[in-house]
Amino acid sequence: MRSTLLGAATLSVAATLALTQLSPASADSIGVKDPKDLAHGADLRSVQVEHKTRNIVVTTTHTDLRRSFRSGSSGAVYLDTDPADPGPEYVFAGGYFVGTDYQLLEVDGFSNKTWGEPAEGSYAMRIDYDAEHVRMRISRETLGSPDEVRVAVRVAGSRPDGSNTRRDWLGEPRSFTEWVAQ
Repeated sequence: MRSTLLGAATLSVAATLALTQLSPASADSIGVKDPKDLAHGADLRSVQVEHKTRNIVVTTTHTDLRRSFRSGSSGAVYLDTDPADPGPEYVFAGGYFVGTDYQLLEVDGFSNKTWGEPAEGSYAMRIDYDAEHVRMRISRETLGSPDEVRVAVRVAGSRPDGSNTRRDWLGEPRSFTEWVAQ
């Protein structure tokens, strides 16, 4: 009986080690928190950046994300893919309310006056209002297959009376996360 238990335990450990060796390598990722500092449904609370084998995935979390166009909720995720060239090369911009659209654009800096042509390739944005998440997926090939990437995130929304647009940056305005390698 004792040798059967020892054999089963040895087999279990061996199977665990084998499965660990077979599991795919996980991509690097980072998560960054942001304080509750905007009294609006677009308030940015956290950002997760995953640099996977085939895709870059950026997930933002919000407080009280709303479906209504009256919220004016929107966001821009600036992607820096070239450590030798300061500033972003792309921006993933879109609305965060039902019926809106999104686009990945080439950029040269943070000003929307520098937003250029749409990027060619595969990308998508999904909004989960129950979880209050906005998930952006961009194929690495679309971004030129960078070795590493970092992001700066800005969200905005209109006041209910339409009098003012409020903005919230992840950290300081125009500041990037740490680099995330693939």
